[in-house]
Amino acid sequence: MMRSLWTAGSGMVAQQANIDVISNNLANVNTTGYKKVRTDFQDLIYQTIRQAGATTGPDNMLPTGVQMGHGVRQVATQRIFTTGNFQATGNPLDIAIEGDGFLQITMPDGTLGYTRDGTLKKDAQGRIVTSEGYFLEPQITIPQAATAVTISSEGIVTATIPGQTTPQELGQIQLARFVNPAGLDSIGRNLFKENNASGPAVVSNPGTDGAGTIVQNYIEMANVQIVEEMVNMIIAQRAYEINAKAVTTSDEMLSTANQMKR
Repeated sequence: MMRSLWTAGSGMVAQQANIDVISNNLANVNTTGYKKVRTDFQDLIYQTIRQAGATTGPDNMLPTGVQMGHGVRQVATQRIFTTGNFQATGNPLDIAIEGDGFLQITMPDGTLGYTRDGTLKKDAQGRIVTSEGYFLEPQITIPQAATAVTISSEGIVTATIPGQTTPQELGQIQLARFVNPAGLDSIGRNLFKENNASGPAVVSNPGTDGAGTIVQNYIEMANVQIVEEMVNMIIAQRAYEINAKAVTTSDEMLSTANQMKR
């Protein structure tokens, strides 16, 4: 059996996975805080037919060898944490992170999740929650009588209360940073979980220890560039087609060999 059939087949599988990743990027082009994903590929094992450097005589050595590759595979999906464009909303509970860091979210099981999605809301008790109803950590509650909420660039949340001459401080938003944010586990709902690859969360106030700052009345859009993804899709499609052509060509060569007569 011709090696090219399996080699080209691996290329088709790899490009199919590439298209899947590109499609997910395009599907999330309007997802708040979404970070695009890139597919990384790796060539497979090589069969050495003639070893480079082998001696062919007392004073002779092969300058090059002969190695035959066995295709390609998808080795990683790299999440790119560049900052997306900011969009003004006028909603006082919408915040964007300018710089590094993630908002901390308390999950239903008591563990922490991390997100760049700053579309925050109030629940029936005035507690600040995500769109899924998960609490912001540290938990902050807005009094029912509050007429205005202000979030400073340092993450300090204050509210204007009727009858009080000065705004009331409600709490402090903190940001978590990671040595390797690309290693975080994506769990959906715009949330990430830390693991051994990401390292432990380093929590600090916005604007300190390398953490970004908070921008109120804005949200961070996805960092997906539609034109870039469309170009990547065309490249992946053409790569898939040329690998399919290699399979067809190999099949035709085998058919020709089978039809040969002595």
